[in-house]
Amino acid sequence: MFQGYLLSNNIKKIGIFLFLFICFSCNKKAQLEKEIAATPIEITVERFDQAFMQTAKENLGSLKQQYPFLFAKKTPDSVFLERTQDPIQKMIQKSVDSVFSDFQDTELELKSLYKHLKYYNPSLKTPRIITVYSDVDYRNKVIVTDSIVIISIDNYLGAQHEFYDSFYKYIKNNLKKDQIVMDLADAYASRLINQPKRNTFLEELIYHGKKLYLKDLWVPTAKDHTKIGYTQEELLWADDNAFYIWQYFVENELLYSTDTKLVGRFIARAPFSRFNLELDSESPGGLGQYIGWQIVRSYMENNPTSLPQMLQMNAQTLFNKAKYKPKK
Repeated sequence: MFQGYLLSNNIKKIGIFLFLFICFSCNKKAQLEKEIAATPIEITVERFDQAFMQTAKENLGSLKQQYPFLFAKKTPDSVFLERTQDPIQKMIQKSVDSVFSDFQDTELELKSLYKHLKYYNPSLKTPRIITVYSDVDYRNKVIVTDSIVIISIDNYLGAQHEFYDSFYKYIKNNLKKDQIVMDLADAYASRLINQPKRNTFLEELIYHGKKLYLKDLWVPTAKDHTKIGYTQEELLWADDNAFYIWQYFVENELLYSTDTKLVGRFIARAPFSRFNLELDSESPGGLGQYIGWQIVRSYMENNPTSLPQMLQMNAQTLFNKAKYKPKK
């Protein structure tokens, strides 16, 4: 009886401690977000797509002066003017104007992203953000440079849009509004981490894990499945099977493998990940990115390290200190 009382009392104390810890963590995050929200930054999206489609012969020269990098020098003006009247371009214009009839929400999301980018990287210079049509070139949805960001807005009309009917499901699932910010965050993460050469599978895991962890910081209100480009069901599958995925990687000695085929099997966007098992078709693609994300999260939870230190840390050191152990 006495032992039961002590056990019950200890459980209550643990519960109170956990409650207080959660409250403290939430308050800390809320205070951080308040500081970030106060970061001074001006974001204006230049709707070149609209301006171009509305241009006429007499004002084309002015538009070319504003956006010389969007006009090929050797192309005659007549070609550009014909494009503004092209039926396919008119269809794209109608679809874009319908989906983005109110661009305010997207602008607010972009402003929040750049506030977070600026907070974590004070040297960041605010670029010109310009929307264009790319004839649905989904392989180049965004282009990021130090001074200019190009968003191919016709790639974000929604997974069910008729323009995307011929695309694989895993591709068109991410051709929607909420991926604009995610694609920009991914592009900035690639520039910030700057690790073009990755020899082992572990280095691939950690590299992509770092990129996804930056999304945790830069787009904190987004759902995890949106950050990684999964459906809710796909993320649930990954969560439920994390132990077995990790077990497969370890038991098959993949971590230190230099086999480049592993990128296609477990890192690249694909209909599913390839374990060469019957369950493959049930899995989402890119599960190596998911595992790398969990490793980096585990590292940051278990080690008092600054963000720049973590980003520069080599994969082996980070992995050793991460103490990553997915639950069965």
